[in-house]
Amino acid sequence: MIAEIESTYDPAWAEPWDAVGLVCGDPKQPVNKILFAVDPVASVADEALEWGAGLIVTHHPLYLRGTTTVAADTVKGALIHRLIRNDIALYTAHTNADVADPGVSDALARAVGLSGELRPLRPAPDDPHRGLGRVGELDTPLTLQEFADQAARGLPRTAWGLRVAGDPSLLVRTVAVSGGAGDSLLDTVHGADVFLTADLRHHPASEFMQSGAAGAGPALIDAAHWATEWPWLPQAAELLTSGLAAKGISVETRVSETVTDAWTTTAQCEE
Repeated sequence: MIAEIESTYDPAWAEPWDAVGLVCGDPKQPVNKILFAVDPVASVADEALEWGAGLIVTHHPLYLRGTTTVAADTVKGALIHRLIRNDIALYTAHTNADVADPGVSDALARAVGLSGELRPLRPAPDDPHRGLGRVGELDTPLTLQEFADQAARGLPRTAWGLRVAGDPSLLVRTVAVSGGAGDSLLDTVHGADVFLTADLRHHPASEFMQSGAAGAGPALIDAAHWATEWPWLPQAAELLTSGLAAKGISVETRVSETVTDAWTTTAQCEE
């Protein structure tokens, strides 16, 4: 099972700071049901237990910064204890899934309406088809407002939806996307009409829009981090299922629809 996952999302592709691979569980244990989710949190463990999953594959690591304890009186330690007690393994594919071909940003691009050829915003040094982010063309140009509405329909619903920076009437044809936090790719998207990503901070976004206004640079769309990465789950489940089926192995997969975005509601300030 692990070999099949890693044939698609090679751990060697992960960033040096990342933590990918098997977090807990016996690599030799047979698995019949696999749950795919963005975050390794208690509500996802609840779903895995209820469904009878033997493996959870998540995008985000449980211990990204490392730890000195898995004591059951800590939030993450309690999760580890619970998974082990119930014979549920946990596996993470993070930045190695971000740069895969296809990977997280391919799935995001398809979800927001890009159907043609895609290319990385920042290609991998050893393979121009892999890398961070994706850019492609819409079949039919849309205004920025129309594209934002289309993107909102294609992404899972979150409490705060999408934030848009730019002229709503701007004509959009070339679209750049990056699943998860995309600040680091702002310097790669100047050939696009709009850049859709997550976790855009005030100062980088403001400075980008100010410089873009003088040179007709891209508009920005900021979505919830969880929502930009969720479209990868069905893609990953299909790739794993089909890869195993080609080897004569049958497994049942399920994509978690549990919303694990940290933000749960919004409130508008009075004028």
